[in-house]
Amino acid sequence: MRFSDFFAKTLRTPPRDEESVNSKLLIQAGFVNKLAAGVYTFLPLGLRVLDKIENIVREEMNAAGGAELLMPALHPAENWSKTGRWQSFDALFKTKGKNGSEYALGPTHEEVIYPLLKHFVSSYKDLPLALYQIQTKFRDEPRAKSGLLRSREFRMKDLYSFHADVKDRDRYYEVMRKAYLKIFKRLDLGAVQTKASGGTFSEFSAEFQVVSEAGEDIIYYCQSCRKAVNKEITSQKAPKCYDCGGETEEKRAIEVGNIFPLKKKFAEDFNLTFKDKEGRDRLVEAGCYGLGTSRAMGTIVETHHDKKGIVWPESAAPFRVHLVEIQVKAEKVYQALVEEGVEVLYDDRKEATAGEKFADADLIGIPWRAVISEKTGDEIELKRRDLEDTKLVSVRELIKKFKHAG
Repeated sequence: MRFSDFFAKTLRTPPRDEESVNSKLLIQAGFVNKLAAGVYTFLPLGLRVLDKIENIVREEMNAAGGAELLMPALHPAENWSKTGRWQSFDALFKTKGKNGSEYALGPTHEEVIYPLLKHFVSSYKDLPLALYQIQTKFRDEPRAKSGLLRSREFRMKDLYSFHADVKDRDRYYEVMRKAYLKIFKRLDLGAVQTKASGGTFSEFSAEFQVVSEAGEDIIYYCQSCRKAVNKEITSQKAPKCYDCGGETEEKRAIEVGNIFPLKKKFAEDFNLTFKDKEGRDRLVEAGCYGLGTSRAMGTIVETHHDKKGIVWPESAAPFRVHLVEIQVKAEKVYQALVEEGVEVLYDDRKEATAGEKFADADLIGIPWRAVISEKTGDEIELKRRDLEDTKLVSVRELIKKFKHAG
């Protein structure tokens, strides 16, 4: 993609009314635009990053046996009344149609997926099932803040698994726990598995927390086994690690995912039953697995930046290479990279100075910068975003390096 054709532009200075690192840098670098508090437009650069994150999530959910679907964001009020959450869910956006019908804008989808399964599950032979979606969600946060970390409109992957018994539910819970760890490793987030309260639905849940001063949660983190406990479920200060017995230390962290077994509440609310092998009616067992994809994007920025801008991990970067031309035309190199399928952002601007181009490259944070100038001659100066060293490579070497990159 050519920089001169790009829809969004970078800003010389970060927005003054933003406090969080992720909102400042994502707005300044042209990834998102703020429409209102907690409501953002994902601009072309930002959408490319969000797509990269969601594709990684999608790959791991598919590998874990999940089947993707897309459920409505507009939920009939009667479904939420049936579960008692029309009044008790304090962050629920509510709206009314012209005919007087009331609806909720979905913050979660138990009220949709349980009645959906009544059309498809009647026997133990129909189980287990694992269904997921990646969708825009809505929560009426009293104070939307921290950029993409706490929004009123956000992107989320939610998977629901349905089972004939607790043993099978717990088996799949372990499958998903490992899948989540793999996702966060691929995103270079280093998420810590954290024991937390399950709230209404279960005694305990597993949160996936990323240590960061931008986080709203407090965890007690064990350096030995890299596990933690959420401060909300313990009365002890810096308790011993629940897993290995090691010492823990207090850390701020961002929750990027949460998995927990569901009790029978929703199955009872919607009478979701199946016939077992003996022909008896039994309530379906279930598990719930949530992961904030837009929050993961904000968390990457909070944990991958320096004083110059964002430093994207290669798995989530909008492009693999930022091609910069200084006085010498780089069109042929750009075309060669495109023809070989290399994801490249080509800064072909005529009016921008070399300093401005370099500053934008650092701000945007694409993993590799390739510079063509009179100084480099027939070669290209290649530099990694997070390193100072540069080296000269030929066009052929440049293409070879990035042609088969994941």
